[in-house]
Amino acid sequence: MYFIADSAPYNLSCHPHTPSQAIREIDVVVEAAKSGSLMLTFCLVGDVSRLSIPESRLSRKADHLWRHTCFEAFVMEGDGPGYREFNFSPSGEWAVYAFRGYRDAGGLENELAPGIVVRKTMDRLELAAEICRDFLPQGGPLRLGLSAVVEDADGVLSFWALRHPPGKPDFHHTDAFALQIVLP
Repeated sequence: MYFIADSAPYNLSCHPHTPSQAIREIDVVVEAAKSGSLMLTFCLVGDVSRLSIPESRLSRKADHLWRHTCFEAFVMEGDGPGYREFNFSPSGEWAVYAFRGYRDAGGLENELAPGIVVRKTMDRLELAAEICRDFLPQGGPLRLGLSAVVEDADGVLSFWALRHPPGKPDFHHTDAFALQIVLP
C-alpha cells in the first residue's frame, strides 16, 4: 500500500489486457487541502490526437461516464466495506456513487458538484478535481483507488489504475484501493 507523501505523482499502469499505443503515461498528484478537501490532478501524456476526448460541456451530473474517457477515484474509509466512486470527464461532467460494499450501490442524500478544471495540448490532457470534505467518507484514514478509462479514436477502451487486481479490469475490487491518506 502507498501512503501519501508531499503530493508526489503516482503512476497509473495500463491493464495488460487493454494496451494503448497512444498513451505514454498517466500520473495522479494527490493533495489534502487544509480545508479537508481532496485535490486530484490527473495528467495523461501521449498522442492526444489518437484519443477520443469528450467535448467541453456545462458542468453537470451524468451517468455512464466510464464508457468513454474519464478519470476516477474510489474512496473508502479504513477497511470499508462502504466506499464512494467519483467519475470526472474531460467534458466537465461528473458522477458520484455510494456503495455499501463491493458493487452494492446505495444512495447519496446531498450531492455537491466537484470543481473540475481541464487543460489539453497535443501531447497532454490534465484534469484537476476538488472533492469537498462533505462528500468524502468521514471518521478515519481513507484508502483510495485511482484509475482512468481512456477511449482511443477507434472506440477501444484502455483501463489504467494505481493497482490492478488479478483478472479482468475491476476498479471496485478492494485490492485496487492502494493509497492511504489522512485528511486534516
